[in-house]
Amino acid sequence: MSRLFFFLLGTVFVSAAAFIVFDKDYPNAQLPAQYVADVDHGETLFYASGCRSCHLSTNPTSPNELGGGEAFQTNFGTFYAPNISTSSTYGIGSWTFEDFYVAMKHGQNPTGSNYFPVFPYSSYSMMNTEDIADLWSYLQTLPAVDTPSKKHDLGFPFNIRETITVWNMLYADNAKYSLIDDRATYLVEALGHCAQCHTPRNILGGLKTVAWLKGGKNPSGKGKIPSIHPSDLKWSKEEIVEYLSSGFTPDYDVAGGKMASVVENTSRLSESDRIYIAEYLLRLNDE
Repeated sequence: MSRLFFFLLGTVFVSAAAFIVFDKDYPNAQLPAQYVADVDHGETLFYASGCRSCHLSTNPTSPNELGGGEAFQTNFGTFYAPNISTSSTYGIGSWTFEDFYVAMKHGQNPTGSNYFPVFPYSSYSMMNTEDIADLWSYLQTLPAVDTPSKKHDLGFPFNIRETITVWNMLYADNAKYSLIDDRATYLVEALGHCAQCHTPRNILGGLKTVAWLKGGKNPSGKGKIPSIHPSDLKWSKEEIVEYLSSGFTPDYDVAGGKMASVVENTSRLSESDRIYIAEYLLRLNDE
């Protein structure tokens, strides 16, 4: 860990230089003229991209209360999901669509500060602009939660957001894997961001793409996250679709832990989308 400490200490200074060298102004979201957001489609995207799984309040009083608070333990410290409700004081109620777009595509907040990549913007960056607009429109229909976000519990130098500039240069593009650009890839790599949990990471938290979706150590240090690569997961397409629909495995077990909330999301997708996800997984042996 000491080698990692000194490496990241060095990146603090490299990042300071990177802030000067690289332009922080991102292009505006380019929507078709007079685009009208589709709120119903935005709801589908809300579940497909797992917003509820991470940002649901720890003690919700309504189904989609996005007050945050869930803890994510990692080697770098404990991260807490922030409030992304429509609260203007504690959530993102004062944001513009452009603010939301930059957060999703570039991993920065409205002040230009980096988000930590525990927020999977490296996957969401592959979302198209219309989908981001539809998701944003749906979020506007959800209740405000006037609860402040919890501060991350990170030690030095992991708490320095400027180091993420260098991390982005090294790893932000690693969430793109498939050579096939289709609906299946979009669902798994962009919206579902499956690799963020099911692909092992290196010492700096970058995805090890050579072991794509082959599981690895749980970032919390407790147990392992299973491989869903077809070389290990010997399920048929029908069995994968059933699991994404009901949570039941071919062995009559049931999804548990955080995967249970993922199945809550996938069960709300169309049958055709669950089939696309299964087909993506099964074709990995050919890529």
